[in-house]
Amino acid sequence: MVYECALTWIKPSFLWMMHRCGWGTKPGQETVLAFEITRDGFEWALRNACLSSYVRVLHPDRSAWQRELKSAPARVQWDPERDLHLQPVPYRLLQLGLSGEGVRRYADEWTVSINDVTPLAREIHALVSGGDLCSAAQLLPQEQDYPGTDELTAHLRS
Repeated sequence: MVYECALTWIKPSFLWMMHRCGWGTKPGQETVLAFEITRDGFEWALRNACLSSYVRVLHPDRSAWQRELKSAPARVQWDPERDLHLQPVPYRLLQLGLSGEGVRRYADEWTVSINDVTPLAREIHALVSGGDLCSAAQLLPQEQDYPGTDELTAHLRS
C-alpha cells in the first residue's frame, strides 16, 4: 500500500487533543479516536526522529538540521500540556509527527487498537462546562510519564 500524506501526528495527551479538536466540536473534527500503538513502534519513531525546529546546541548549523528533518521518518515538537479548561500549563509534552516509512509502519505494524472516545470527550466537556472539574478529572484517561524517555529523547531536547 502507498501512503501519501504529509504528516500523521501522534498526540499522547488527551487534553492536548481536546484543545486541538475543541472537545470534538470543531468542523471536520467531530469524531475523536484513540489509537493504541506498540511500545516498539513508538520507540522506533523516537529514535529516528528529528526536532521540528532548529536548535543551535543540537545541530551543527541550519542546513544540517534541514537535511536531517527532510530525511527523518519522524519529527518531534514540544507543545504545552493543557488543563481541563484547555489552557496551557507550565510544562511541555512531546508531539510526534510521522512521514514516509513512519506512516507505513504506524498503519501496518504498530497500531494495536482504535477506539472512538468521542462520547468520553463530550461527557468530560459537559462536566467542565458545568463547573464540575472534580468529576471531569476522574474521567480523564490515565496518563503516565513514559519510562526511559530521557534516553530516547536526549537528541530531541535543548
